[in-house]
Amino acid sequence: MYDVIVIGSGIGGLVTATQLVAKGANVLVLEGYTIPGGSSGYFEREGYCFDVGASMIFGFGDKGTTNLLTRALQAVDVSIESIPDNVQIHYHLPNSLDLKVTRNYEDFLQNLIAYFPHESKGIRSFYDECWKVFNCLNRMELLSLEEPVYLMRTFLKHPLACLGLARYLPQNAGDIARKHIKDPELLKFIDIECYCWSVVPADITQMIYAGIVYSDRHYGGVNYPQGGVGQIAQKLVEGLIKKGGKIIYQARVTQIIKEKGKAVGVKLVNNAEFRAKRIVSNATRWNTFEKLLPPVVLPANENRWLLRFIKSPSFFSLHMVVKAELLSPGTECHHILVSEWDKMMDSEGTVFVSIPTLLDPKLAPEGHHIIHAFVTNWIDEWQGLSEKEYQAKKEATAGRILDKLEKIFPGIEANLDYLEAGTPKTHRRFLGRVDGTYGPIPRKKLWGLLGMPFNRTSIKGLYIVGDSSFPGQGLNAVAFSGFACAHRVGVDLGFV
Repeated sequence: MYDVIVIGSGIGGLVTATQLVAKGANVLVLEGYTIPGGSSGYFEREGYCFDVGASMIFGFGDKGTTNLLTRALQAVDVSIESIPDNVQIHYHLPNSLDLKVTRNYEDFLQNLIAYFPHESKGIRSFYDECWKVFNCLNRMELLSLEEPVYLMRTFLKHPLACLGLARYLPQNAGDIARKHIKDPELLKFIDIECYCWSVVPADITQMIYAGIVYSDRHYGGVNYPQGGVGQIAQKLVEGLIKKGGKIIYQARVTQIIKEKGKAVGVKLVNNAEFRAKRIVSNATRWNTFEKLLPPVVLPANENRWLLRFIKSPSFFSLHMVVKAELLSPGTECHHILVSEWDKMMDSEGTVFVSIPTLLDPKLAPEGHHIIHAFVTNWIDEWQGLSEKEYQAKKEATAGRILDKLEKIFPGIEANLDYLEAGTPKTHRRFLGRVDGTYGPIPRKKLWGLLGMPFNRTSIKGLYIVGDSSFPGQGLNAVAFSGFACAHRVGVDLGFV
């Protein structure tokens, strides 16, 4: 009998597990794949190390309270060397809007004002307001908003910060932006700023979350983990084991066992069973309630959640190796390419690019760079195809993305040494996520964070962590979810 079983070793699950073992809990992590990390994992090919997902990482700062990855590693006595990235994103946008978001806040403002001098006051006012949100959060320990004692303690300690955050809880970034800014193209820029990490425009991006992202890039900064993003999960596992926790790989959970309405254990594909006082699912809410639980009527609050949110799109990814001479001196690590504003949120409408070897050359042999390019894509486009049709569609989609990349990296096809493509079906197969999705997005405009579900579920003893629980998508966001979940479970078990 374990205190806690965690299903899945994504970052949310591992942060939950490591926080709990650090408190003295007996924790078992069950991972269906051969390595940890989930969508923050990695794979190796021909001497190259490829990140599975995004490589623009927040949370490695050395000050404040929003440096959640640093704090998660420290809790289990491990650490990672990280490499600072002085430019968060180099944007290549319609109407020749070519802009770099620099680590230095004032430099970023001046870069943006140079394109929109008539909005100089509004630009500064909007981003300064984001700082107000961030500064409130950065004063308090980020734990479970479901735990009344923590909420009371935090309010008594930081009353002004709490009241400041309460003001922004029901608001979205787009609402705040339009208070300060009128230029429609500048508002489109704020849309793509939100879309690059929330997969939705500013109108339905929570202001509190926007405040964190827009400010922390200038505070803790964007930092790349030495050895690749997969090292984060590897180090958390190392710390988990060091503190007495356990992880089993190739242990695919097929069922959450319920007795008398309470979650009491899990069953694996080989029929092995494990029992625990509490069960934490790092699968999505769709996987948890539709795949792992017996087919019964969904609890009312889960039905309400499904009415408010839908699955986000999956991705079509290109993992490439190119000759080093392709990239000119001063090329940035992260790029976003949008050709038409009206198609920004369409499938293939925005191209996301990361070149991690510009920060960590050891990920590839000398003379080469890794480029990861990906676009949003829906799994429906890939269903019902023959193998021949599937491969032809992969090649055609890869060709269209390469054509777009030629605009910012002329000669990319001629300098390709290796290319591997992944579709939404690939993401579904390796991550085990329904439809290969990466978390939920609102069906319509909601009142900020107020509609986002927290870690507890309506089933006693069952909790959910990760991108389908508060605060949502992104590596530091799921780390936040892990801290919150561990705190709530720890209180329920008497470890806090």
